[in-house]
Amino acid sequence: MHIHDILASSKPSLSFEFFPPRSERASEELYQTIRELESLAPSFVSVTYGAGGTTRELTHDLVVRIKQSTSIPPVPHLTCVGHTESEVMTILNRYASAGVSNILALRGDPPSDKPDYDWSQGDFRHAADLVRFIRKFNDSGIHPDPRGFGIGVAGFPEGHPGTPNRVLEMDYLRAKIDAGADYICTQLFFDNHDFYDFQDRCRLAGINVPIIAGIMPVTSLSGMKRMAELAAGARYPAKLMRSLARAKGKPESVEAVGIHYAAEQCADLLNRGIDGIHFYTLNKSKATEEIYHSLGLDVSS
Repeated sequence: MHIHDILASSKPSLSFEFFPPRSERASEELYQTIRELESLAPSFVSVTYGAGGTTRELTHDLVVRIKQSTSIPPVPHLTCVGHTESEVMTILNRYASAGVSNILALRGDPPSDKPDYDWSQGDFRHAADLVRFIRKFNDSGIHPDPRGFGIGVAGFPEGHPGTPNRVLEMDYLRAKIDAGADYICTQLFFDNHDFYDFQDRCRLAGINVPIIAGIMPVTSLSGMKRMAELAAGARYPAKLMRSLARAKGKPESVEAVGIHYAAEQCADLLNRGIDGIHFYTLNKSKATEEIYHSLGLDVSS
């Protein structure tokens, strides 16, 4: 199902994100997690690449499996890093042949062993270049859907880590939309005011595509520290930190606090009529299921 149809039929959209497993056993465990969440009737699920595209084959295989054996529309991530135009064309052809309808186009992170990665040497320097290439593919008429792939791009409510200039950041985001992106999915955030401000600045900049809010519940203190690193400095509001401090490091209490806080975020977002919520699941189902239950979104019962 094309993203235009998804967002038109289910506002707000409710979607999940998974990262590809690194072993056959982990792959099967993840697949079972996805099947468990299928009962929640998500609007779509997205599947990430590793840094530098290191898990690209695992991404492809999992996306095709989801498409062929579940009722959930998959949205694979596709990054600029380490790809030639020929490689991206091969990937697009494969997804089109499998009936995959949407792609999240990202610049991506360079490989960890290449801190001085030279972006000028690749065929795609910016996400807007990748969006433009996918749009050109769409115009070729190869995809079975005459609209081609629906194209998503990333947004950063707390600011893009590589662009401290927030005015320039919005110019870059507008370039991705002008290149042909259909919607924005944001990086995780913990203060809804950051999202609302980002949303307002998008509209002021003439960016009028749907904006889906990225939510990740804190489920452990170690995971929280990892999140801060992966999200390039996620801001944890004092309200959340106070609640976590009351948990006194007890794993079950920390998880309960994180799920409750995320549920409150989601309730506020839903009450404000946002376009959608995207749950970063860390390949687990429990937190997402509990948030669904608390919000009255569980359609399985």
